This record gives sequence, structure tokens and C-alpha cells, in this order.
Amino acid sequence: MHVNPYLSFDGQCEAAFMFYARVMGGQVGTIFRYAGTPLTHQVPADWHDKVMHGSVTVGGMELMGADVAPDGYQAPKGFSLSINLTDSSEAERIFQELGAGGQIVMPLEHTFWADRFGMLVDRFGMSWMINCGSGEAA
Repeated sequence: MHVNPYLSFDGQCEAAFMFYARVMGGQVGTIFRYAGTPLTHQVPADWHDKVMHGSVTVGGMELMGADVAPDGYQAPKGFSLSINLTDSSEAERIFQELGAGGQIVMPLEHTFWADRFGMLVDRFGMSWMINCGSGEAA
């Protein structure tokens, strides 16, 4: 059995997956568009090229997702994607890149459990937690 996060976007799924692949050294998988599928008529005409289903693999985890038509889209809430790293400079880089154009919820800083921990919502509306190291060093 595999459990995979399935992310809903408001029309920016492809851009988000390309961004995640670039920032985290991942690979974008197959992208299926609404055009030519039985769902074509369930989205506005200007959405036919949007993502009906797609995926991106980062750090050995496959994230899946789609663009949800405007009348059905709900902003993500109640979960975060968590990235665990061992390299502080890589944690800083990923935090800065994911946070650009988004909202920093908690700055990346030393905590009692981690050398670096921070939380943000990226420009695509996804919530992330970045966790690095054990927190033993101040």
C-alpha cells in the first residue's frame, strides 16, 4: 500500500509542480488535461488546458494533484507537507524558495527539537513545514 498526498489547485497545478520539481530536485510525471476527457464539459472553456490529474516526485514521494474548477475549489487547510533534511544550508535554501511570494508562518530557526524548523504557505496556497537536524546544537 502507498499513501500519497493529493493536492487541489485553483488553476496553477502545473506551475506548482514545475516549481516543486525545480526547488527540490524532483521529476514532474505525466500531466493529464481536461481537454479530450469526459470531464471537459465540467470545467469552463478556458480551463480545458488545466490539469485534470498530474504528479511530481520529490524526495522519493509522489505528490499528486489537479486543478479544481472555480465553482468547486476550496483553499487547502488542515494539513501541511513536511520536508525533513539534514543539511542546514539546504533547509535555508528550500525555505527561502518555497516562501518567495507566499507567507512565512514561522521563520526558519533553531528549536528544542530541530537545528532549523519553519512553517510557510507557498504562493500556490500549500502549507509546508521544514525540519532540519536534531536541535541538539544551539
